[in-house]
Amino acid sequence: MNDIRSPLAAPLRRPVGSNHVGMRQFNERIVLQAIRLHGALPKAEVARLTRLSSQTASVIINGLLEDGLVIKQSPQRGRVGQPSVPIALNPDGAFTLGIKVGRRSLDVLAMDFVGQVRHREVLGYDYPDPEVIFPAIERKLELVDAQLRGHADRLVGVGVAAPLWLGGWRDVLGAPASVMAAWNEINIHERIQAMTELSVEFAKDTSAACAAELVVGQGRALRNFLYLFIGTFIGGGLVIDGHLHLGPRGNAGAVGSLPLGAVLGAEPIQLLHKASGIVLEQAFKDAGAPGVAAHDERALSSDLRALTDTWLDGACPALALTIASSTAMLDLDAVVIDGSLDRALIDHVIQRTEQTLNGYSWEGISRPRLLPGSIGADARAMGGAILPLYTNFAPTHELFLKAEPLSTLS
Repeated sequence: MNDIRSPLAAPLRRPVGSNHVGMRQFNERIVLQAIRLHGALPKAEVARLTRLSSQTASVIINGLLEDGLVIKQSPQRGRVGQPSVPIALNPDGAFTLGIKVGRRSLDVLAMDFVGQVRHREVLGYDYPDPEVIFPAIERKLELVDAQLRGHADRLVGVGVAAPLWLGGWRDVLGAPASVMAAWNEINIHERIQAMTELSVEFAKDTSAACAAELVVGQGRALRNFLYLFIGTFIGGGLVIDGHLHLGPRGNAGAVGSLPLGAVLGAEPIQLLHKASGIVLEQAFKDAGAPGVAAHDERALSSDLRALTDTWLDGACPALALTIASSTAMLDLDAVVIDGSLDRALIDHVIQRTEQTLNGYSWEGISRPRLLPGSIGADARAMGGAILPLYTNFAPTHELFLKAEPLSTLS
């Protein structure tokens, strides 16, 4: 593996200056976490939530204000005594970069300290060719970096989200065997780390998307849920007791590989063969329509609605089987369904899957709620960008992903 940085690459800047960019002090991270999870808080409320003394909380907040990680909002009046001044996260306090390497597209984005996407670069392709993708990543990192010139010293890391088996399912993608086989010899993490001086972290793409939903979406109010993301292929993530659960080999939530053949047909098919976006894309292409229409509002247009309904007829029973089986094994509160499909089509997926689940017997187990995801196509890249955020600013991974422990800290 070649670790030499290309002389043509413009290396991203290593964070320098404030010692809070690294956030090594546990109490400082606790304070930031309280504000992230509960919104703007006056100093007294920060002290109460974190169980820090008023003096300690005040000293920490003053330091965070000096370092630009938090800002003061307008005083809140109308109560007895002095008006309280809410302390909020400073959107410009820190930035992270998220990279999603997908089977049909590459996304590179910059995310600020409150989770808002500031800039995005996208490249589409028919299949993932490493000879195309890695030079494109270098170019797009340079473009994103150029957009953050005024905040270069606030960049704290890069997070990468990609499938664990990027070279798999070649026949489904219609990709050359040699191109897909090349991924077996490539360490994506190492290749991207060679492009930048910033620390690079890696996660499975759908696990990263699940992390994004957990931190900024529906997952904030859920303890146990299965996350399903319908993109080119369908994949998932698993949250147990408020923790993103990856498993020792990263397979937790890998629903796309769930076998269906013994139940829904004679062929040894997997869930991805029924409920993936590529199945709908191919149906459109066979009918002379653009495959990309599967991921926008055209999928529900009068011209293509019949094809979409046929896809739903196959996808939703397969999803229902997956959900019922998973619930019996994992005791889920909810299943969150998101994807790169149009939001209205995701709603139809949920409605049709609910209808199928109505025909199941739920005796002996509790039926989970089906909820729409709140992020959409950006979830994987945003999840990648979240990885450096919790590494640099959360007290622990677990505390970053759930709010409850803040009320019991001592």
